[in-house]
Amino acid sequence: MKHPVDVHVGKRIRHRRWLVGMTQQQLAEQVGIKFQQIQKYETGMNRVSASRLWDISEVLQVPVSFFFEGLNAANGAQDETSKDLLADKEALELVRSYYSMPENQRKRLFELARVLSDAA
Repeated sequence: MKHPVDVHVGKRIRHRRWLVGMTQQQLAEQVGIKFQQIQKYETGMNRVSASRLWDISEVLQVPVSFFFEGLNAANGAQDETSKDLLADKEALELVRSYYSMPENQRKRLFELARVLSDAA
């Protein structure tokens, strides 16, 4: 049976990998494992060891804590807000596109979004 924390960590790996535009094969090669192992991590079938999670965090350029964000400490379940965002492919595409922009354009887009949300 899959543990909710393993499933959550796997989803965070998959989403971060996707956001940076990396395939399972590319991540696996950089970590030094087979892509099937990445598949198992991403589905929560296999638990990620601490040292492997460290390696994955280095390749994906996030702190290890990133993979645990959005967990409810009481029972290991996802908070509702993070579950909704991680499940929304449109939101993930938006974030990916946002971070692929040059920084000055990102700042201007952010300010535009802030103004538009205040007007709504």
